[in-house]
Order: sequence, then structure tokens, then C-alpha cells
Amino acid sequence: MMNSLKSPIILVLLLSFFACQARHAGSGPGNGATSDPVADRMLLYQRSNGGWPQDDGDDVNYEAELSADRRAAILSDKDEEDTTFDDESTTREITYLLEAYAETNNEAYLTAASRGIDFLLSAQFANGGWPQEYPDTSGYHGHITYNDNVMIDIMTLLSSVADGKEQYAAVTRDRRSAAGRAVDRGLEAILHTQYVHDGELTIWGAQHDRETLAPAPARTFEPVSLSGKESVEIVRFLMDLPDPSKEVKASVRAAVRFLDKIRIDGYRQDRIEAPEQPTGRDRVIVPDSSSVIWGRFYEIGSWRPIFIGRDGIIKYRLQDIENERRVGYGFYGHWAKDLIKKEYPKWEERIAE
Repeated sequence: MMNSLKSPIILVLLLSFFACQARHAGSGPGNGATSDPVADRMLLYQRSNGGWPQDDGDDVNYEAELSADRRAAILSDKDEEDTTFDDESTTREITYLLEAYAETNNEAYLTAASRGIDFLLSAQFANGGWPQEYPDTSGYHGHITYNDNVMIDIMTLLSSVADGKEQYAAVTRDRRSAAGRAVDRGLEAILHTQYVHDGELTIWGAQHDRETLAPAPARTFEPVSLSGKESVEIVRFLMDLPDPSKEVKASVRAAVRFLDKIRIDGYRQDRIEAPEQPTGRDRVIVPDSSSVIWGRFYEIGSWRPIFIGRDGIIKYRLQDIENERRVGYGFYGHWAKDLIKKEYPKWEERIAE
């Protein structure tokens, strides 16, 4: 790594970055700006296209102090196209930088956040959806992605930008208007991807083909199916809309009915110590008359929960897939419980007023 500092190009980039930091992050005379160490590192990691790579706590860790060698290495990766929206990547950084700008008055943070917003807008498909990664949309990365709330995270952020309240007021009027239009197109994509079975609206898959809009597979253990987890956050987003259209109302009601239909009463999932298993842990399903759970994946048509290991073979019992996948992936959860019992009734009351 020390050899990288001998490269004149890397050295010039590094010195240029430090100079920029000194101009923007310091409390210089008359500008009143201060710095935020986490925000400064986000500036460093931001790619040339305006997005960010995944914050995985290893290659990217905003809490960690960075050596000169590490800073030089990050700068040398500026043109990498490893930018993603997975696990709140890019949306997290934009949100943080806008908050940091409000606290510090550091223009560099607003500039970086604005570039990030432009990147989000550029990544939207013509049909309104967003991929998991951009600009690399190869394979499943190019599906319209609800998995791990990718699209809902983006739309939630852009909704806040469009509203222009609090820290989002710093975003330019043109960007706020563009964000509002993107949210409207995203809403159309949500409505068009809600799966219809025998003429009835149901819920959504974890990802949908960007051309056909049909539910689509991703990794080996993520088959074509409907999602009992991601669909809940989609419904919550729709219920947060201040003035829902009749189409949105119909979508919410149908999804809640379907989620209630596929609930699993009388069981809970326990995480247990299991020294005999390869991971030393396990997940088991046990009877519990007070509990209700949902499967992560439902087979289309039969509506049975399905479980898939790394061999890609669909099973109908959690215990039939390998231990590593049982403990390493969330196949069951209480995801829709509060939505159905508490949030949805309050929504019906609100829209009836």
C-alpha cells in the first residue's frame, strides 16, 4: 500500500482532497463552517457518479479513522461503478450529509448530497422503478427491487426532498420538483407491480422484472415468489401518503386482506443454541397459541411458505434447508402483525375523515 503514495497522480489527488477539506470543513474566517468527521469520510467515499458503495463496516466504515494510505486508496477508487442502493447505501449518506449541512453550514456537504440526489434521479427506470444497483444493472441487480426496502428507502428520501421541510429545504427548488415527479412515477411502478391472481390484487415480490413487471428471482435462495416482509413496508409507504388516490386505497386494502389471509397462527420462531450444528446456533418453529407469523416467501398460487438453501431447491419446511441458511436468512417474522392490527385501522379512520 505504501507504494501507492509514490504515484504522482495519487499524490496529487490526495493533496487536492486535503486542500478541499481545508477550504470547506474548517471554521475559516467569515464562513462560520465547521466539520463533521463522518460526513468528511462520506465525501471521500462518494464515487464520481454521485453514489456510494455499500457501507459494510469493512471496506467502508464511516466511524473508523483513516490512514493516509487508506485515503489514497479510496481516492484511487473514485471512478469505480460499485454504487448501490442495497441496505440503505446512498440514501443513508444523502440523509446524513443534509443533516450535517444543517448543523455545520459546510457547503461541501450540501454539494455532495445534491450530487447524490441527482444520482438517485438518474437511476430511475422509465417505468418508475429503481434497481438494486446502478449503473451496474446486470443480472438480478437490474430488477425493480423491493428486497430489503431498496425502492421504499429511495422513495421515502425523495418524498422528504420534495416536501422541502427542515434540512431538505436546502435542496434547490429544481431538485425538489424533480424528486416529486420521481416519487409520482415510483408510485405508478408500485401499483403496476402489485401481483394480480385470478383477477384479484395480492401483494408484491421482493423484486420484479423491469420489462414484464412480473415477480423475478434474485440469488439462488431468493426465488420467484411473493414477499410477506417487503410487502409490509410497501403498504406502510402507501398509507403514509397524505391524499391517497382511489387506486392507492384499493391497493392498500387488497394487500392487507391478502396478508391477513396468509398469516400463520399458533406458531413462533425461536433462535436457539445448537452446538451440534455447523454454526452452533439454529432457528426452530414451535407452537405458541398467542403468536402469529408470516413467511418471507410465498409460492404463487398455493400460497405456501417456501424455503430455499444454496442448492436452489424449494422446500416447504424450514428444517429441510441447511443450517447456514436457516440462521443466516430471515424466512419467518412478525412483519405484518402491527400493520394489520393497529396501523391499518387507524389509516381507514384517517381517510374517512
